[in-house]
Amino acid sequence: MDRLPTATLSPLADRVDAVLALYDYEIGPAIDAVDAAVDGFGGLFDPGTTDDEVRTAVDEVLAGDPPPAREGCERADDAGVVLYVDGSSRGNPGPAGAGAVLRAGGEPFAALGRPVGSRAENNTAEYAALHLGLEALVSRCDPVAVEVRIDSMTVIDDVWRDGDGVAAAAPYRPAIVDHLSALSACEWTHLADHEPNPADARAAVGADIAALGPG
Repeated sequence: MDRLPTATLSPLADRVDAVLALYDYEIGPAIDAVDAAVDGFGGLFDPGTTDDEVRTAVDEVLAGDPPPAREGCERADDAGVVLYVDGSSRGNPGPAGAGAVLRAGGEPFAALGRPVGSRAENNTAEYAALHLGLEALVSRCDPVAVEVRIDSMTVIDDVWRDGDGVAAAAPYRPAIVDHLSALSACEWTHLADHEPNPADARAAVGADIAALGPG
C-alpha cells in the first residue's frame, strides 16, 4: 500500500509511520519489527527507550528486507466484508491516530493503525481512519458487499448524506468517495459509544506514535 497522507508529525513519528507503510499499516507486525531492532529488552513504547534508539531501530527496519506480502481476503469473490473504523485525538487537537479492522466471515484479516498528526482534531482522525480502511479493502479484496461500522456522525453525514463536511476532510475525502463509488454494494452502521469497536485500540496506538518526538 502506498504511504498515506498525514497532518504534521515530528520527524521521529514520521519515520515510524514509514515503517507502518512498509507493513501496509498492519500495526502489530510493524511495531514488532521495530521492537526487535531496539537493543536490549526495551521497545518502541518502553519508557527507557530513547529517541535515538528508536530512530536507529526504525532506520534498520527500513533498510532491511521487505516484509512478506499481506494476505488478502479469502472467498473474496462472494464474501461480504465488515470494515470497522475509528479515530482518536488526545486533546482535540492533540496527538491523533486512526484505526481500521477488516473482517470477512466473522474473522479479522487486517488490523491497521497509523498516526494522523501531532496536533490534529478528532474529525481529521475519523476521516483518516475511513481512508485507511478503504485503501486496505481495495488493495486486498473484491467483495460483493461491504458494511462500514463507524461512530462518527460527522463523517456519516458528509460521506453518505448531504452534509457540508469539514476542512479536515480535504486530504482524505476524494479517495474515500472514489473507493466507495467503486464498490458494488456498501452500507454503513453507526456505532453507539457503548458498542465495541475493534478499531479503537489501533487508533489509540496510532495516537501513541503521533506523540513520539521531538527527535
